[in-house]
Amino acid sequence: MFTGIVEGTGIVKSVSNIKAQKGTADKRIEIDLGKLSRGLREGDSVSINGTCLTATSILKNTAFFEVVKETTKRTSLGLLKAGDRVNLERSLRINDRIEGHIVLGHIDGIGTIEDIVKVPSETKVWISVNKQIARLLVPKGSIALDGISFTIIDVTNAAFSIALIPHTLAVTTFKSKKKGEKVNIEVDILSKYVAKLLPRT
Repeated sequence: MFTGIVEGTGIVKSVSNIKAQKGTADKRIEIDLGKLSRGLREGDSVSINGTCLTATSILKNTAFFEVVKETTKRTSLGLLKAGDRVNLERSLRINDRIEGHIVLGHIDGIGTIEDIVKVPSETKVWISVNKQIARLLVPKGSIALDGISFTIIDVTNAAFSIALIPHTLAVTTFKSKKKGEKVNIEVDILSKYVAKLLPRT
């Protein structure tokens, strides 16, 4: 479990294919976690661009994560390459403050950045999504994008917008995002429960 408050970024050192057998991983990702590697043990969970992954081995500041085919299919992790930066968050401790919202690290789908509008105090980003995700979004609701907790501003049938303050731009990978790029999306778990109770129209 996470909060969507990114602790820092890491650098992908390598991405390698694993000779897949039924029920095994598809790719192995090697990431330099920097100071966030301190205290990390094999088997611990780390949010990588919003996706909950398990550290399978650790060497100094570097950790290895194995990704199954379902995860590469549903998220943007399959697009990672050496040199890419990723957002990092260690798992929530029971005595931590929850500054963002409850984030499980289970990606619902991928969105596409359609527009980036910069003004002096903030940067507004429009992201297109499929209808299944759009129906779960509400203005002023919560959403996690590449593992970052955001408040939704506008919602349409096929897109939504969020605002980036300078601090978020400074400490996450969004500072280098461009139109057309993909982002991992996790909808607020409360929206999913409510949607399940309501009849489909």
